Amino acid sequence: MTRRALFLLPALLCLAGCQRETQVEKANREGILIFGNSNEPKGLDPQVVTGVLESNILRALFEGLVSDHPSDDAAIVPGGAQTLEPDATATVWTARLRPNAKWSDGTPVTARDYAFSYERILTPEFGAKYAEMLYFLKGADRFNKGETKDFSTVGVEVIDDLTLRLTLRGPTPYFPQVLKHYTWNPVPRHVVLKHGTMTQKGNPWSKLGKIVSNGPYQLKSWRRNDHLEVERNPHYWGAADVTLNGVRFLPITNSYTEARMFRDGQLHTTYTAPPEIVDLMLKENPKVLRQEPYVGTLFIRCNTTRKPLDDARVRRALSLSFNQQEICDKILRGYKPAYGMTPPMAGYDTPHAVTFNPEEARRLMTEAGFPADAKGKRPDFPRLKYLLASRETAATTAQAIQAMWRKELGIEVEIENKEWTAYLAAMQELDYDLAGSGWIGDFLDPLTFLEMWSDGNGNNLTGWSNPKFEELLKQSHQEADPAKRYAILREAETIMTAEAPVLLTAWYARNYLLDPSVEGWYPLLLDNHPFDSIRLRTK
Repeated sequence: MTRRALFLLPALLCLAGCQRETQVEKANREGILIFGNSNEPKGLDPQVVTGVLESNILRALFEGLVSDHPSDDAAIVPGGAQTLEPDATATVWTARLRPNAKWSDGTPVTARDYAFSYERILTPEFGAKYAEMLYFLKGADRFNKGETKDFSTVGVEVIDDLTLRLTLRGPTPYFPQVLKHYTWNPVPRHVVLKHGTMTQKGNPWSKLGKIVSNGPYQLKSWRRNDHLEVERNPHYWGAADVTLNGVRFLPITNSYTEARMFRDGQLHTTYTAPPEIVDLMLKENPKVLRQEPYVGTLFIRCNTTRKPLDDARVRRALSLSFNQQEICDKILRGYKPAYGMTPPMAGYDTPHAVTFNPEEARRLMTEAGFPADAKGKRPDFPRLKYLLASRETAATTAQAIQAMWRKELGIEVEIENKEWTAYLAAMQELDYDLAGSGWIGDFLDPLTFLEMWSDGNGNNLTGWSNPKFEELLKQSHQEADPAKRYAILREAETIMTAEAPVLLTAWYARNYLLDPSVEGWYPLLLDNHPFDSIRLRTK
């Protein structure tokens, strides 16, 4: 071997060693969590977005009065508020803010930022889809519906820079749980107004290079359809205790591509794991497979403004004619058939509203004016379109339901796939017949699964409403006794499920992959993992 070869050999060996290092191993050294996040976020304005994938990013960037606990969904962790104290009736809550809380540009976070944010999301002209989350505040609904233009009628009072008083519509002992939702996070008043008006739609304040946040992290980079990365916020009040240096969110729409990237060491965690990957990992590497409860419901929205879906008998027939158990067993591994809108919760008896009953479904179809012919077909029933966002498991589930409707009811339904943004736009414009959908609880209470079906709610998107249902919800707001309150909500849910504006499919479970190097990540019913307490093991 020549001296030149001997000289080059160590370099070549080093190069070979470097090439063997995976993206995850490199990220572990750098303290960066690589997070599969399903799709490209619609935006980063906490008062505009409505999706789970956006909430994952917002959880890193922003902080409300309280924060999430890393291992206990029910625990309340002080966030932007040092203390949060209720009065004797749990109707008036006083938050005392941290004097050292700052925005990522070094500007202090004050009670006026919170008040500005609550006024912004509730102002009708702003058109926030999630404004109803703040209806817990006294007078918030009237202000948001334009019945008054005086924000002082809403239960938000700035006592001083560090003291905020919130008066609610009724006794709400679980209010700290509600405050964990990102709609209650403050936005930076000084930055929003620098780039536009308070209610300006499309205000660019939350774009790369402009956004200012108050959470453990700040936006570092955002390359569309490639990645979004956050880094430590040096001005965060708890910066010294933040564990990760950053999080890199990857918008991987194909769950099989995501699983392959995980197996190749390019991801710490996946957004999901389809059934085939679950089966493979159970055999190949079970220690990376996570199968956990998840408080959410999978369903199909019905556009009740269109015929024949304006007829509750038709909707009910569609609901009763597909086999939920079979879908859960063969496609949605770990999921459970949803017999009600609200998943099981401690103390709440979910109404048993739905079961597989094709005979009753056929009877309802005939009663609604769509009798079957000699071949079991229903020639007078129109061909409906079933809208989906582009995800593999959703398509497989839709195809199974499509086949069951053909078999049990003799009808044809066409499946229509759209990209995520186009899918959301169609839903919001009621430009669909049927739409595959789901809802993850915003907090651990049945109300989060029921109040969204109120008339005009930005997340309803079905055109359905019922005055008695809404009256019962209002009664529940004034009931302090938990058992009586749950009984009222159960009666409301019974009305809603009987009219079937949505076709209940399954209660969620979380199937996903997690690299063993990730520490401090625990099963959570709401899946809201605080990134600032996660650690990455390098060996």
